[in-house]
Amino acid sequence: MSKKRYSDSELCNVLKIDQKTLDLFKTVQSKALAEAKSMAKKKSGKMKVLGISGSARDVNDMAKEKSNSEQLLELCLQNCQRLGAQTELLSLREYKIEHCKACYSTVNTQCHFYCSCYPKGTPAGDDMSNILYDKVLWADVIIFATPINNFKISTLMAAFIDRCISLDGSLSPADPKDPKNKELNIKHMKFIELTADNTVPGSGLLRRFLGKVAGIIVTGHEAGASMVISNLFMTLNHFGMIFPPFSNVYAIASVCNSTYEDKRMILSDCYSEELRLLAENLMTTAKLTRTTAPTKWKYEYTAN
Repeated sequence: MSKKRYSDSELCNVLKIDQKTLDLFKTVQSKALAEAKSMAKKKSGKMKVLGISGSARDVNDMAKEKSNSEQLLELCLQNCQRLGAQTELLSLREYKIEHCKACYSTVNTQCHFYCSCYPKGTPAGDDMSNILYDKVLWADVIIFATPINNFKISTLMAAFIDRCISLDGSLSPADPKDPKNKELNIKHMKFIELTADNTVPGSGLLRRFLGKVAGIIVTGHEAGASMVISNLFMTLNHFGMIFPPFSNVYAIASVCNSTYEDKRMILSDCYSEELRLLAENLMTTAKLTRTTAPTKWKYEYTAN
């Protein structure tokens, strides 16, 4: 069933706005349409694989040894390199990531990209806005590595994932000078609901993780791996990421051994082989995704 098309005058009447405000909404929509068109362009060249480490442990810090999860991530990235990929590792502990304020649920009605709580290139901007969003956009494949902290992902990884909401179902603010104007933002969302067409990518809310391939590496002393992986899987899948079969490695030691023995067990040949296979699965899936534009994946463009 075709969607009703509204004239400018009809939209102004329904939304109770003037033409100047409607033009603000249309400008945002035009930018999203152009971005979606850019996302749909056929990719070529080397696969770009981004490894994201959520461990706070550093060889130069109090622990005086490298992170187990990060070492496994490094090995996986090395395997991706051998398969022809361009790789980069991000250790989240090295970046300043402010907390998500979840303002979209009360003020914006949708999240903004780039994040309007910490605007890029301003004194209020943090490393998430200034650096890390662009790293995510760069990648074809993203591997998330985290230790198990109290049966959940690490605090660093949680902060990163929370702020990734700005990449998921978001648009530019209708008024960049006043991005938290609640009355305007509610009308902007109503404009999206009236005009978004699920057959036209970019006509509504835009998900920038679409078509990117995801892998997960989790390490811990004993229990909690399944909960961490399940949490990441559901979140990333709803971001629009693609998971190959056997897309995760959970390297667990044993409650029967002291924790100082974990590294010897986790960095064993058993997991080295699993990491090699994970890299192959990720690269195979990434090659397959190049035959389908990310914007071909369907979701409700008005769902926020």
